[in-house]
Amino acid sequence: MADRVAGPEIERLIQLLARLPGLGPRSARRAALHLMRKREDLLGPLADAMALARERIVTCSACGNIDTIDPCTICCDVRRDATTLVVVETVADLWALERAAVVRGRYHVLGGVLSPLDGVGPDDLNLAGLVDRVSGAGLSEIILAVNATVDGQTTAHYVTDLLAHLDLKVTRLAHGVPVGGELDYLDEGTLAAAMRSRTAF
Repeated sequence: MADRVAGPEIERLIQLLARLPGLGPRSARRAALHLMRKREDLLGPLADAMALARERIVTCSACGNIDTIDPCTICCDVRRDATTLVVVETVADLWALERAAVVRGRYHVLGGVLSPLDGVGPDDLNLAGLVDRVSGAGLSEIILAVNATVDGQTTAHYVTDLLAHLDLKVTRLAHGVPVGGELDYLDEGTLAAAMRSRTAF
């Protein structure tokens, strides 16, 4: 076992950084060194921002988004189309759609997908909240914006069955060839989905 090269505070910082997605032990060590070299410009303000975030961030009781107000900024936006509800797996998916500026409706975050192998069942997701929102609102369309994975599609089918008794249009995102994609580099599943979802030219 290698000797510790830094004090316990620095080792703790490295260990915590290594728990972030996309950062392993080596990347965490580099990030920690960079933060320490830029203590005044970066480490101090980052620590302050994280403390403030920990204190003020809440989960929106309406949709499941993360914000500093409840209901969140999106739910409070009166310019949004209140007749369309976009169902996403995670807050990261919601933010991705917002960055693309393709949604003018409201959102509902499930908090994951059904995954029997991982022990995630219907009670572990925000499905009851979805049924409550859909039953009580003047919605005309539910857009299932879940990932094109096996678990994502299983979840989409479950949600569709859950809402089948309501007079609502339930749609899902199209799957297939991405913009700028070359057929030679795509996997067979993507090509098959693209062929099934083909449209008139």
